Amino acid sequence: MTEPISSIRTKLEQADEAGRAALLEEYRQDGRAGVRALVKKYIKAGEALKKERARLEQMRVFEHEYESVGIVCGIDEAGRGPLAGPVVAGAVILPKDCEILYLNDSKQVSEKKREALFDEIRERAVAYGIGIVGPERIDEINILQATYEAMRKALDELKVKPAVLLNDAVTIPGVPYAQVPIIHGDAKSVSIAAASILAKVTRDRMMREYALQYPEYGFEKHKGYGSAEHMQVIREIGPCPIHRRSFITKLI
Repeated sequence: MTEPISSIRTKLEQADEAGRAALLEEYRQDGRAGVRALVKKYIKAGEALKKERARLEQMRVFEHEYESVGIVCGIDEAGRGPLAGPVVAGAVILPKDCEILYLNDSKQVSEKKREALFDEIRERAVAYGIGIVGPERIDEINILQATYEAMRKALDELKVKPAVLLNDAVTIPGVPYAQVPIIHGDAKSVSIAAASILAKVTRDRMMREYALQYPEYGFEKHKGYGSAEHMQVIREIGPCPIHRRSFITKLI
């Protein structure tokens, strides 16, 4: 009796990677159009997965280079440029050779995927920390110093202390760790990419909450960045408590 295509589909969906490869080899001989389509679909998915794993391995270059020094931690921030809201930093220590598929610079990942990655990173990390510095402090000490402060706070949250930091293009003053600044590091290091995801998702969630408090500003859409719409609202009704006064002097 010929095996139903629905049964073949179920087997392919439920099989692990090795089992699926064996099934695909078996079903290659089936001449039915529906089976050929399934085989083609899963072969294509397997090739995409292989390509994704190769990309991730390339993003482990710095982790492999510095793992002999000791525990490696990635660190990054979100929110240096907006007119409103906090600057947030993330610090992440991943297990050696940790595979988190589709991990990338937070700006290259959709909001839905970022949310899923946020949960997976926190679940699988050896340790992670999140540091937040608000707009009043940003106005007091300037955004660069506030960014450093957020990064130090994130590092203080780590339950496991690193030996070396992989940073996205900065060197953080006042921390007792070796540091490796990497230009565009969030696209070159899995640890920095993970930190960027934690920082970005944390900040975006905060801005959505602020949008409920101050709905006229549209924070849920632009997250505090200087969109034309956002700047026009500031001109019309003035700033709210989470605006960075030092960033909007020309608008008010």
